[in-house]
Amino acid sequence: MTLEKLTIVPPGHALSGVVAPPGSKSITNRALLLAGLARGTSRLTGALKSDDTRYMADALRAMGVDIEEPDATSFVVTGTGTLEPPAGPLFLGNAGTATRFLTAAVALGNGCFVVDGDEHMRKRPITPLVDALRALGVDVSAPTGCPPVTVKGTGGFASHHVIIDAGLSSQYVSALLMAAPCSGKQFTVELAGDDIGARGYIDLTLAAMRAFGAEVEQVTPSVWRVEPTGYRAADFHVEPDASAATYLWGAQALTGGSIDIGTAASDFTQPDARAFEVISAFPHMPAVIDGSQMQDAIPTIAVLAAYNTTPVRFTGISNLRVKECDRVRALSLGLNAIREGLAREEGDDLIVNSDPMLAGQTLPAEIDTFADHRIAMSFALAGLKTSGITILDPKCVGKTYPGYWDALTSLGVTYKQEIPK
Repeated sequence: MTLEKLTIVPPGHALSGVVAPPGSKSITNRALLLAGLARGTSRLTGALKSDDTRYMADALRAMGVDIEEPDATSFVVTGTGTLEPPAGPLFLGNAGTATRFLTAAVALGNGCFVVDGDEHMRKRPITPLVDALRALGVDVSAPTGCPPVTVKGTGGFASHHVIIDAGLSSQYVSALLMAAPCSGKQFTVELAGDDIGARGYIDLTLAAMRAFGAEVEQVTPSVWRVEPTGYRAADFHVEPDASAATYLWGAQALTGGSIDIGTAASDFTQPDARAFEVISAFPHMPAVIDGSQMQDAIPTIAVLAAYNTTPVRFTGISNLRVKECDRVRALSLGLNAIREGLAREEGDDLIVNSDPMLAGQTLPAEIDTFADHRIAMSFALAGLKTSGITILDPKCVGKTYPGYWDALTSLGVTYKQEIPK
């Protein structure tokens, strides 16, 4: 099947204007789940409406949670404190947050739950979480080590102390932490070693849990103790998405413009906001950038690095290989499609051989997004400076930022669009 194509036309001027990024995907999906586990009616404002959050909301509805959407950025969630077995499998597309979080949460229910996703989600590992749930006495199986996952819930856990390997994803830890207040007894979550992907996302989880009435204490950097409080309904405001903000910061840096996103970088609580400091250093970004604690911002920074004055090595990004696609590989392929030799992989590191002379050139390149929203949005930035950059499957941005192309249009960016017949 021929994919829709979108070719960015370099604007030839600094991009300036006001763009409000959508609500945080990470926070929206946490808040939806916690509101669904709470008794009573919660009101979520500033929330993201996208593919990923729609999958979460629809899954909760399938398990008996009432969710209304009074406007474009709000959810009104009424829960009973329990999740009922759905009539069929819970289909979650390629939403990692929804899939990981619900895999643990459904163990609190009574009955059979199947957590599944699309062809991409079925390649994303979930074994560490499955092993942890099994150690808690849950009847759970994932024969391929990836979704689908079948959970036969019995209303809780047989044990209340779990050790989890979080080297691949912090989402495994967040999933267990969010389920813990509903387990009936004091619950301890412990890391197997100190290695954890994007620890800052654990802080987002804890903040959301506390907003819905949970009592959780970080005993050590590797141990959390959670009280059996359950959750209470709450009104909760979702802050803008820091990962989405990185594309606007990047567009501003590349074109020398001024884009007001309505939130100062220092006001974000999401870990990707630390990318602002690196992006602000463009075109003199550092020679080595550790991406371990701002993983979703790395595609943005890697594309900027192509126009940096000196080469950049990205380290600490092995987890990018198990995101919506192998992002290390996708970035390497996309950059080399623009100019051969622009990037290379060394183990799990990505080296970008910066070339400021790319700006102003015409270098026809079709960017395979691998249906990954972050690959599409980050390579669009290359099209602001280099002619001929074509994004395949541009609609994949709907996963987290449905209005992305319109946002760039509002700043004066135009496109050549090709739609298959």
